Amino acid sequence: MGLSILTEKFKNPDREYTAFPFWFFNGDFTDEEIIRQIRDFKEKGIYGFVLHPRMGIPESIPYLSDIFMHYVKTAVETAREEGMQVVLYDEGMYPSGSAHGMIAAADPALASVGLTLEDSWNTQGHPPEERPVARLADGKFLVCRHNRGTIRGIHFGEDDGEAKAPLSADILNPAAVDLFLQLTHERYYAVLKEYFGTTVIGFFTDEPSILGRNGLGTPEKPFFPWTPGLEEEICSRGGRPEELAALFEGKENRTTAIYRQVITDREGRVYYGKLSAWCEAHGIALMGHPHQSDDIDVQQFFGVPGQDLALRWVAPEKGGLEGMDSVMGKCSSDAARLMGRRRNSNECFGACNRSEGGRQVPWYFTGSDMKWYLDWLAARGVNLFIPHAFYYSIEGARKEERPPDVGPNSIWWGRYRQISGYMSRLSYMGTDVKNCARVAVLCDNRDLHWKEMREFYESQVEFNYLPLRFLEACREENGKLLCGDQTYDCMFGEEKYGRLQEQLRERMPGVKRIRSAAEAGRQDMRLQKPCPSLRLTHFIKEGKECFFLVNEGEETISETAEIKITEDKNCCLAACDLWKNEYYGILVRQQEGYLAFPLELGRRESLLLLLCTEEEFREAGFRYRAEKEEIRIRGWKLIGEKPHDLQKEYEGTFYWEKERDKKKRWVLHTAAEEMVEYYVNGRFAGVTLWNPHEIELSGLLEEGENHLRIVVTGNPANRYGAADIPYGLL
Repeated sequence: MGLSILTEKFKNPDREYTAFPFWFFNGDFTDEEIIRQIRDFKEKGIYGFVLHPRMGIPESIPYLSDIFMHYVKTAVETAREEGMQVVLYDEGMYPSGSAHGMIAAADPALASVGLTLEDSWNTQGHPPEERPVARLADGKFLVCRHNRGTIRGIHFGEDDGEAKAPLSADILNPAAVDLFLQLTHERYYAVLKEYFGTTVIGFFTDEPSILGRNGLGTPEKPFFPWTPGLEEEICSRGGRPEELAALFEGKENRTTAIYRQVITDREGRVYYGKLSAWCEAHGIALMGHPHQSDDIDVQQFFGVPGQDLALRWVAPEKGGLEGMDSVMGKCSSDAARLMGRRRNSNECFGACNRSEGGRQVPWYFTGSDMKWYLDWLAARGVNLFIPHAFYYSIEGARKEERPPDVGPNSIWWGRYRQISGYMSRLSYMGTDVKNCARVAVLCDNRDLHWKEMREFYESQVEFNYLPLRFLEACREENGKLLCGDQTYDCMFGEEKYGRLQEQLRERMPGVKRIRSAAEAGRQDMRLQKPCPSLRLTHFIKEGKECFFLVNEGEETISETAEIKITEDKNCCLAACDLWKNEYYGILVRQQEGYLAFPLELGRRESLLLLLCTEEEFREAGFRYRAEKEEIRIRGWKLIGEKPHDLQKEYEGTFYWEKERDKKKRWVLHTAAEEMVEYYVNGRFAGVTLWNPHEIELSGLLEEGENHLRIVVTGNPANRYGAADIPYGLL
């Protein structure tokens, strides 16, 4: 594919690259309102959604009832008519696997159970599934018991700790999972069969939890994941059930290691495996995400591997490299890459509210936050975004249920095409590419080495996670490690898995082993000085060598960079600002096999660079940008204020001489909170969402005096979160 065609696809990606927002299906529905909202999504550049039953549905619309399914069908039919797609959601509300408590109601033996420690045990008065697993030397018992775990339901009164919260099911029990599929998936299929595989493309399963919510017990009397008969599987692998007493002492031994692997394997086989097989048999993909950010093994069951970024587990103020949750982006993308899956997803922004004075402020989520999260995910290979959430209704207590609404009830909804377009361009960028990482990082489930990976990120040494279970499919060739379509120069982490080290040395003796990023050797892009806040992913798309760069920090990056070129020929560097949808050339100088260029990335900025020939550069219409010149306003004047809309309006003037100034790029800088909309001589000029606000106005300026008007809109936490966050010009 030529550069000109590729850039046109970036400018206008196909609909398949749309974001799929969580649509909180949470109100007193009407067909008319369902249709209106879906058409509104489409008008804003959103061509799909996850239909998510959510708390706030009245009890007059029971889960999976005829009236409930009527409204679901209205949504799916409307999506088909509008050329959109739907991902169904498999629970009411979450975590998945319990059919809104219908499984436990149908058969109480299938409610979730756990392993607990009892001083004594009498079988009388207990159902058959509650039974001792082992008697300990001190006379105590390890016992399988119902743990009274719950899920969050869809009606008010069914939340955590409330009397009507639905009971969670035993998702390690094949009978419970079979009933889950019968009650939920088959019900949807019976009503929507004609749409499966076309309009309906997936079923979303959401962080299934073996013990449910509120089912962990107490510190004095905890529960551990279990299912009746699990001791037999543990024994078959050489474990001794009585040694599981170590779990209650915070200790590990051979049997606890076997136990943890048995739990992982059984959850994969019984829960994810059954759901995956059902989806495949019905022409759709299993989508969603597992319970934990470093659950990489169960990604094998997903047609679209996925993860979940919520509650500011990572955030701009924390950095993107701290904690177990910092691995989630590459957990899903590297799993997808190794399995040959085109897409991987992230359910992002959920309850990612900022804090003030140590307290999280509901609805306090900004455009700056959103851009940071999108770039954070894209730089790690995520290529399908599931914004959490668009609310059907924010009436009453609904607006307090895991806010914010990042769609129709946000301040940027009227300008949402700026955001939806960016998500589509990022998704297109990351799909059907060959990643050029040269380092394979050996890992195991829930062991993705987040601390060790910090150095790699901060040194721009790209890597792919390589789960141990993939090693059988790997081979060495000419000193390289080959796994699927990926080729690696070196391997990190072998020493962490002593049981495999000798075997790997025999099978792959010539592959270079490293213990740090510094040992990885040459880099495809290097900087003159260290730049720990720069993130880099290098890939081949449609035959073009690409580098996506993200400033993950708070200060401008201004540095000289060099890109390794493999052929001794004149190269050009095409730049794509996917947020602004702008495309231009960067001046370079060629020296000793590298292409040197000035790199400047402001706060919250990202840039896609493509290597190309001079001929491709010209044919695609790329031009070098003129020098930047700042527009200086003769004093902004406040001309209006709408407190209910959180808006302040200002005007100012600027004198421009066409003949003298036409060869420069005229940009306006403003310091404001939070969203700024610009009008030049009565014409809309654009919108910016974060400080420092910058917009180019060159094409709208007229000879002589120009009138500029800006509308600044504040954060909705002032309206919905009882906050007092200043807004307007700063």
